[in-house]
Amino acid sequence: MKRLKFLVSLTNNDNDYQIEQAGATDEAARRLGVTAQVIYAGNDAITQSTQLLQAIQAAPQERPDAILFEPVGSTALPQVARAAVNAGIGWAVLNREANYVADLRSLKKAAVFTISVDHVEIGRIQGRQFAALLPKGGSILYIQGPSENSAAKERTQGMLETKPANIQVTALKGQWTEESSQKAVRSWLKLTTSQKAVIDLIGAQDDSMAIGARKTFQEITNESDRERWLKLPFTGCDGLPKTGQTWVRNGLLAATVYSPPNTGLAIEMLFENMERGKDLPERALVAPSSIPALNELRPKVP
Repeated sequence: MKRLKFLVSLTNNDNDYQIEQAGATDEAARRLGVTAQVIYAGNDAITQSTQLLQAIQAAPQERPDAILFEPVGSTALPQVARAAVNAGIGWAVLNREANYVADLRSLKKAAVFTISVDHVEIGRIQGRQFAALLPKGGSILYIQGPSENSAAKERTQGMLETKPANIQVTALKGQWTEESSQKAVRSWLKLTTSQKAVIDLIGAQDDSMAIGARKTFQEITNESDRERWLKLPFTGCDGLPKTGQTWVRNGLLAATVYSPPNTGLAIEMLFENMERGKDLPERALVAPSSIPALNELRPKVP
């Protein structure tokens, strides 16, 4: 029997969630007895598109049976998706909506679906965490993902739905990496408005950006200013065992939102479809959760 071959395209290899996605890919491949190759786009949509087209246009014996990818840019590569499906290659979009999925599924040439953690619910949980950590209200420095990224937009939407009206938000933009957060916070600290700002909490849309912000405040030379920033509660998202959850336990983060990796589940769903004919949903959602539990969160004592 032919051994199924999967190609997994991730956005970068220096974000803790993407690293966990790669690990989940390897684990699923071993468990199911399939071949899975992970490639990284270096946070560049053109690179990602080129890499995937090369795989689709390869000799038939070299092509993957299915492609799973987490989009870098603002689109989920509709032309590349159609090329894959027309070549009989399965197509799974990770952590992003793709409005072309129903159309491609109707062609009945290959398996097509999306699978994502519920990003709006991630934001809602984070908004509730803000409420628990700032029961009297206050101001938050909020580090978002890229402007064009639907996950970042949905996390912001959910957060705004549940945060109390007496909590104000100052937003900065990052790229889901520690380094990008450091650059954003350094730039903000140079503004005269930042000198006058009274911030009560640092919130980030992923854990690596929360840690990047923390490292930036550690660079402040004035000891009293540095200590004031570092005493604030920092929160993130993704909550992976080796990073976010560990940072909560050791006090670097006050809270995070656990976003389960989904590449392993996506590979398993494709395997069940291809090998056993099991139906695939058009859209699968994975539920996030608060770490620690919301009823365990307490305001940070000065």
